[in-house]
Parts: sequence; structure tokens; C-alpha cells
Amino acid sequence: MSPTRPAVAISDHALEQLKYIRATMERTGSFTAVPGWGGVAMGVSALAAAVVAAQQTDMRMWGLVWMCEVVLALIIGSAFILRKTRQGDRSVFAAPGRQFFLSFSPPVAAGGLLSWVLYQQGAWAVLPGMWLLLYGAGVVTAGAFSVRVVPIMGLCFMLLGAAALACPSSWGNWFLAGGFGVVHIVFGLIIARRYGG
Repeated sequence: MSPTRPAVAISDHALEQLKYIRATMERTGSFTAVPGWGGVAMGVSALAAAVVAAQQTDMRMWGLVWMCEVVLALIIGSAFILRKTRQGDRSVFAAPGRQFFLSFSPPVAAGGLLSWVLYQQGAWAVLPGMWLLLYGAGVVTAGAFSVRVVPIMGLCFMLLGAAALACPSSWGNWFLAGGFGVVHIVFGLIIARRYGG
């Protein structure tokens, strides 16, 4: 005779199955907390930064304006992501969110490090193209874990970055306005309309 196993309540078994299904769905889900209205707000702040930066006669001050814009955009984007995840009763740290940020962070971190080096060397001409290319690369790779329109937005940034590197350096500020301003606003409106806030 085989020993008898203790009976497991059906409700306990069902709860374990639901936990497993939920965990599986989280791992295979997409990060939908990309903020549409946050993108619009980041775009508006970038357009304002472009206007302020265009008035600078010292390139170090021009670079400082755009670096301040990066900090402001990070604050805006983070606030809107947190707001959207709370509204959806989800966590930013669930599997899709972690995958999104782990894919987005390396190109952006590389851009930050290269920006510091190029800023110190006064290599202003390559900054706009590099910023757009690496930010776009981060958006494309992170977009693999998000809604379909996000990688397309990243490609737009990369195309603008390539164009900025090929064009006269005096156009760099306006490429930044087009990318971080206009592209964020256009895709932010698309995301807000199709996927909410």
C-alpha cells in the first residue's frame, strides 16, 4: 500500500494556478506605461530648451541648457510613468517594466558618459547627432517590450541623429528641437490616443 498524501483543497490549488498564470502573463506582457501625455510634456519642454539654447553665444552654456533639459525630461517622464502605472494598478518593477528599463538604460548611459567626455573636449558638433542616435537606440530596444509604436518612435530619433551628423553643425540645435520636441509631441499624442494617458 502506498502512503496517502494529505488532501489539497481545490481553492488552494486554484489559487496556485492563478498565481502561476499571472506570473507567466507578466513575463510575456508588454510595458504599457509609456506615457503619452508625458511625451507631449517632454516635447514642449524640449522646444522651450531649444529656444533658450539658440540664444546662447557660449557653447558651454548651450550644452548646459540641454543638460538641464535632460534632467527636466527625466523628472517629467518618471512622474508620468508612475502616474500611469498607478492608474492601471500595476508596478513599474513587474517583468515588462524591468525589461523595458534594462533595454533602455545602456544606450542612454553610454550617451551620458560620451556627453561628458565630448563636453570636456568642446566637441559640440557631434553632440546633437549622438544624443538623438543613442536615445533612439534606447527607445528602439526598449520598445521590443512595449507597444508597437514605441520602436517606430525610436527609429525616427535615430534617423534625425544620422541626419544631424551629416548636416552642418549649426543645424544641431534644430535637430534636437525636431527630435526631442516634435517627435515626442507627435508620438506622445498617438500613444495617449491609442493606449491612454
